[in-house]
Amino acid sequence: MAENMEEILEPFYQRAAEAEERLAKLEALLAASKKGDLDTESSSSTVKDLQSKLEIAQAELESERQKASKEIQKLEYRILHLVRALREADSKLSTLVVE
Repeated sequence: MAENMEEILEPFYQRAAEAEERLAKLEALLAASKKGDLDTESSSSTVKDLQSKLEIAQAELESERQKASKEIQKLEYRILHLVRALREADSKLSTLVVE
């Protein structure tokens, strides 16, 4: 089950890593811009571009988190019913063995 959960969550981890990478690039660009290493016009457009990409990535990440949360809820629901069915079957089996 835990292995299956890892497979389900893998795309979310990947997207989060990509968003973090984009953020690191944006931070490095901003730091270079503050030092005056980049020309202002070029860095401004690059920053805006990266910021828009970051916003898109964050929205996608939130959407993926919501999907993962819903999937986890469904799996928990299924587990609950499977456990209940298993207990009922064990109970029936124990009454048959006693008789």
